[in-house]
Amino acid sequence: MEVLNNGIGTAENSGYLKVERYDPQTTPLIAAAYKTVLANIGENPEREGLQNTPMRVAKAMQFLTHGYALIPEDILKSAMFREEYQQMVLVKDIEVYSLCEHHLLPFFGKAHVAYIPNGYITGLSKIARVVEAFARRLQVQERLTTQIRDCIQNTLNPLGVAVVIEAQHMCMQMRGIQKQNSVTTTSAFTGAFLREPTREEFIHLIGAKLH
Repeated sequence: MEVLNNGIGTAENSGYLKVERYDPQTTPLIAAAYKTVLANIGENPEREGLQNTPMRVAKAMQFLTHGYALIPEDILKSAMFREEYQQMVLVKDIEVYSLCEHHLLPFFGKAHVAYIPNGYITGLSKIARVVEAFARRLQVQERLTTQIRDCIQNTLNPLGVAVVIEAQHMCMQMRGIQKQNSVTTTSAFTGAFLREPTREEFIHLIGAKLH
């Protein structure tokens, strides 16, 4: 990915500087494919409102899937610190935005991630970044949940990891069964969280209003 300025105006003459991240070689190829899609659904890609749509979508898709360019393990390792703390570390209500790989429609919600350190901790923001790195790929919620769990377990080697994701899927709400209020919950645990008391403490904490 490259960082390019493709904005309307600059900071000097309008106070607005638009910075976008995309691959200048890949973008026209993706745009050409979307132009074909527009024509095949019965639209006119040359009409005014759609002339720049393929390029916009090409850039948007690269942003929505930029997780492929990230290495989640390296994110955790970038802020690993030796620490003897061995109680639960919980980061909850992490916003999740992803694309279902079956229909390329969004699913979104919140992730709750906890681990019990075993000699090492990581920066709190790194947990959210790991969630983002896996979410910004074509996904299914079940795999996303286990990928986050396994990444933390294999990198930090904690005493246990717990991940719960609650999400709404547009492929269920906009098409198919069209159930507007359905929420899908997935969970994945390792180590200490496989024991009922620890798991119950985690479930209690993610549901508690402590702030």
